[in-house]
Amino acid sequence: MKVALFGRSFNDSFTDSFTMMFDVFNKHNIEVIIYEPFYDFLIREINFKPPVQSYFHSNEDLDKEVDFFFSIGGDGTFLDAVTFVRDSGIPLVGINSGRLGFMADIAQDEIPQALADIMAGEYSFEERNLLRLETSRNGLFEEFNYALNEFTVHKTDSASMITIHTYLNNEYLNSYWADGLIIATPTGSTAYSLSVGGPILIPNTQNFIISPISPHNLTVRPIVVPNHHEITLRVEGRSDSYLASLDSRSCIFESSIELKIRRADFQIKVLKLKTHSFYGTLRNKLMWGVDKRN
Repeated sequence: MKVALFGRSFNDSFTDSFTMMFDVFNKHNIEVIIYEPFYDFLIREINFKPPVQSYFHSNEDLDKEVDFFFSIGGDGTFLDAVTFVRDSGIPLVGINSGRLGFMADIAQDEIPQALADIMAGEYSFEERNLLRLETSRNGLFEEFNYALNEFTVHKTDSASMITIHTYLNNEYLNSYWADGLIIATPTGSTAYSLSVGGPILIPNTQNFIISPISPHNLTVRPIVVPNHHEITLRVEGRSDSYLASLDSRSCIFESSIELKIRRADFQIKVLKLKTHSFYGTLRNKLMWGVDKRN
């Protein structure tokens, strides 16, 4: 077996769990390749030089023969990991080195059993849809114009709202007068979209959520649309430029650029332990049913 490890950093409380992972890899003669900046962090910050076979820096030099791509961190790190695996079909394994994590859902105290289950083949794969951004002119997110969570349009200053003219399959839907607009996948329904009042969707739901950010008209609510629809956005306001975001990546675009969002033609494969379920994750992460009264 061959695995890739990706991360940015973690705090001291996760060090023992991380070194234990390498004990398991060594015991099972697993070949490890690692993101080199993460390897440098391990040596510099925690004085740990893990035994690895090779390194990678980008999608281009990632060995496509790896069996699993481990993301060590939170959901932000997991989203960064997507930009490496892309359409390779390599399964992602989310190890949570922090607190809240919907995609990085293997908690620190679950790591020993999770690794045992992975070695024993006690897991399944869950395929997650992505969205794709296309623009009327080149220049936006040319390196990787896909998102697992959401695409967002923001105003670039704290002044007036912007107007986002929105069309579904070229049919006019609405002109959102707001601070911005979020187009979320089912995976992204528990992220930014949820924080502005969007609904939670089950991961395999074939939909997008259109959620306005602080709309001027309070009767304007999030709407769920089929993800085989093409969503077209035209933005106008007092500014000549606006901010576009794909997950955690952002860039400035001019008001003359038309934005089109559609479902990507590939999916991300996520490893799921048999002891985990989406509904259980919702209960645990959102603390449903927990009585916090003293």
